[in-house]
Amino acid sequence: MRELAKETRAWACYDCGKCTATCPISRAGSPLSPRRHVLATVMGQRDQINGQSGLESCLSCSLCDFRCPAEVRYTDLVLKLRQLVFDGSAQPDCPHGGALQSVFRMMATGGTQQNRLEWLTDDLKTEKKKGKVFFFTGCTMYYDAFFPEHDLKTLDGTRATVKVLNALGIAPVVSSDEVCCGHDLLWNGDMDSFEALARRNAKIVADSGAKLVVASCAECVRTWRRDYTPYLEEPVQILHMSEFVSEHLDELKFNGAPEQQVTFQDPCRLGRHLGVFDPPRVVMDALPGVELTEMTRSGQRAACCAGGPWSNCDRYAKQIQVERLREARQTEAQTMVTACPKCQVHFACAMKDPNLADEIQIEMRDLSELVAAALKS
Repeated sequence: MRELAKETRAWACYDCGKCTATCPISRAGSPLSPRRHVLATVMGQRDQINGQSGLESCLSCSLCDFRCPAEVRYTDLVLKLRQLVFDGSAQPDCPHGGALQSVFRMMATGGTQQNRLEWLTDDLKTEKKKGKVFFFTGCTMYYDAFFPEHDLKTLDGTRATVKVLNALGIAPVVSSDEVCCGHDLLWNGDMDSFEALARRNAKIVADSGAKLVVASCAECVRTWRRDYTPYLEEPVQILHMSEFVSEHLDELKFNGAPEQQVTFQDPCRLGRHLGVFDPPRVVMDALPGVELTEMTRSGQRAACCAGGPWSNCDRYAKQIQVERLREARQTEAQTMVTACPKCQVHFACAMKDPNLADEIQIEMRDLSELVAAALKS
């Protein structure tokens, strides 16, 4: 606990309470208090972390990190504390009966046969084994299958990413052996399973010969860039699709398109975790006919989708999602553009509320879909 206090600057806490006052979960009425976890760490009170401390409720959205006057890294502290108290025999309650975590652990164990490439269509050019660019597809094929009641189309963003890469003359490596990046298990505290997934993915990319990994999922990018370093034999450049496209806009040719007004949902992992705010906006600004209208809270101040690592699905998360969707509607945009499929999953779930449908319904599209739709045929 003393080491954690040093690593995360918990020792510097002013006890001002700004973290708790800022926390979207706390503001929604949850008993979660980030300040209590910080103080318990400083005092070495591990028993105060176990049990009903609300540690699992944290969205790890990093808004408190951004506003902390003492620069305490609470998000990093939560990650370490969850690993510290994780007990494989007593895992935290997870939405959907923990089914997604079970699938991820099956991947970590190995021996499971996946069908990860059925989404590929004949017009998409990819490589199976070797190439300079590796497209890490993430878990969109699982999300669409897991939540049919939400009519999800996160795979449309995955296909669109390949289409855009093809337009840049790139046939990316797309592997049938890829597994979940391990983001959710890492943030649930399950380091053993995360490491198994990380080592497997790192080897697949190394064997492909790729020096660049592109992903359209903010969580995958965050995980590869910040958590995979110990497992990579050689350095690999990791870019979100928005970063890659923003660097190659002059190589793309766009059609004129009907005018459309959009707003943008900053994913926490891409924004506050990695500091990537401008590239998605640069890309949207370059698309003919697209007009971006920002929500009141955007960039560093953006509201979270309240999903977390599949450990938050309660009335507090729902309240946060509804507020955010209302905020999107207030921009009068026709479409809310996302840069992370997980955001789409959680907002789609919130929009299923029959009592609020007219107030919060809005079309959602992945940024790659917007770019692919604007490409000159």
